[in-house]
Order: sequence, then C-alpha cells, then structure tokens
Amino acid sequence: MPGFWDDQDRAREVVRKVKELKGWVEPLDSLAGRIGDAEELAELLLAEPDGGLEDELSSEVARISAELDELELRSLLRSPDDVRDAQIEISAGAGGTEAQDWAQMIMRMYTRWAERRGYGIEVLDLSEGEEAGIKGAVIEIKGQYAYGFLKAETGVHRLVRISPFDSQARRHTSFASVFVYPVVDDEINIEIRDEDIKMDVFRASGAGGQHVNKTSSAVRLTHIPTGVVVSSQQERSQFKNKATSLKMLKNKLYQMELEKQNAAKAALDATKADVSFGSQIRSYVFQPYTMVNDHRTELKIPDVQKVMDGAIDPFVEAYLKMTTAAGERT
Repeated sequence: MPGFWDDQDRAREVVRKVKELKGWVEPLDSLAGRIGDAEELAELLLAEPDGGLEDELSSEVARISAELDELELRSLLRSPDDVRDAQIEISAGAGGTEAQDWAQMIMRMYTRWAERRGYGIEVLDLSEGEEAGIKGAVIEIKGQYAYGFLKAETGVHRLVRISPFDSQARRHTSFASVFVYPVVDDEINIEIRDEDIKMDVFRASGAGGQHVNKTSSAVRLTHIPTGVVVSSQQERSQFKNKATSLKMLKNKLYQMELEKQNAAKAALDATKADVSFGSQIRSYVFQPYTMVNDHRTELKIPDVQKVMDGAIDPFVEAYLKMTTAAGERT
C-alpha cells in the first residue's frame, strides 16, 4: 500500500514542521508579553520611583536580552539537520598519554557545555588510555539544535601546556580530532543490509579489576561497501552493543550521504577558506600564557579554564555568523 505509507511520511513531516515552528512561535510570544510588562513597569517607575522595582526591572531586561541573543543565534541555524541531536566522535592524536589526557579534557568540555544547556548526554563508546585519559570516545548530545551548534567543533583541536606527565616539566603540544554528526532518527531511510555488515565481537577494555568484561560482549561493525567501522563496548549485553553500533553506523552513513550530495558546493567552499575536517581549528594555550584562539574566526578568549569548563558559545556564535555571512555573499 504505497499510498498509505506516503501519507504516513507526509503526516510525520507535518508534525515535525509544526513542532519546529512552535519552538520559534512560543518563545517569541512569551518574550513579547514580557517586554510589554517591562515597558509598563518602566512607565510606572517614571511616575513613582522605587529602588526595589528598579532592580527587578534591570534583572528582567538582562534576562530578556540574553534570551533574544539566544534566538538570534538560533536564527543562524538554517540547515534541516541543525535541529537534530549531535553525535561527537573524539580521537586522541599521536603523543601517547599526553594526547589521551587532552582527548578526555575535550570530552569533558563538551559534556559541561551540554550540562549548561540542560541537554542529555549518553556515552556510546569509550576507549580508555593505558595510563590516563582516553584513546577515543563517541558521545551523543540530546537536545534541540545540538547538532546546529556543535557542527562548528569539527576539526583538530591543539593543546599547548607544561605536561603533568613529564618529570622535567617541559612544554608539550598535543592534538585531538573531533567529528560531529547529526543523529539520524527513524523517519530517515538509511538502508543497511545484513549482507553488507561484518560483525566482530571482542572483550570490552577497562581499567581492570572486577569491572573488566569476562565475555565477548563488545561489538565492532564494518560496513563493507564503504569501509566505515564503528564499535561499542559500554553495555554488558552484546545485543545492546550491536544496537548502539548500528545506530552509530546509520548516523555516519547519513553524514556521508549529505557530504556526497554537497560535494560540488564543498569543493567551491574549499577554494575560499580551509575549513576541512583535517584542519586545525583552535589552539588552547595553558603556558606560557593562557589563551584560546579560534583560527577560523580569529576570536581569542584569555580565560582558558572557563572555556574548558564548557563556555564555548562565543566560538560557536562567531563561526555561525562567519559562515552565514559567507553563504549570503555567494
């Protein structure tokens, strides 16, 4: 019954669109009402000054201003995928323990950013380092526009600091790569045939002791036509790890399809600015001075600890404004 299924798809698309529009209309209506109330209070204070009410008005104006800034930032998210959840893949670069510690610091930065926004966080895969840090991780950030904000983070992140793992206290440079994918939901048809998948099982790695998995519950899936490999070892159940891996594979294949469809535009954009996945996008300097420098937008923030605690919104905003302006000029 193709007609029935076509109607079902159209109905789901309408529901999705209505939900997205409500996400704009409701906060705008609320802000309009609050602005009206603030104007009335300001007029009242002109006639009858009151210190307590003035403080209350100042606080409300600050809150309204912050929410308007947030809506302005959201207005820059114009891709159909921007509203989706985000899957972040973090990999330590060469350099052993130092690079693995940096990868874990990057993972914590995104986790803290998500917590600040009230987003959900799920660790899909985690490979721990031998001494400290992580070799790699895949986390999912669940919240409206998570992908739209975090897509700006794809690239290589560079750390400069005096290594806590160096007995001679020398300065080290470390790298970690970050890839961000939109989380594909069930409404998008990404076909993965059983015959196109090779599945390997292995024992999950861990810190040791009683928590080490004694059975082969970890799962690695290889998509034979594309060569894409994903793995999951967070669950004790092989079945659950396979389900998680399939979800990760679906997200990656969806992203590859998007890149394939946009190949011509991406080639054109590459002639204007080097913002490829392999490029170094940001440096985090801890010593001899403190500075976080985004090499694409040239935005510099001296408070590196605040950034590492999840305050990456200025970088996201600068990147979105830059790319939106570039898109409008083409």
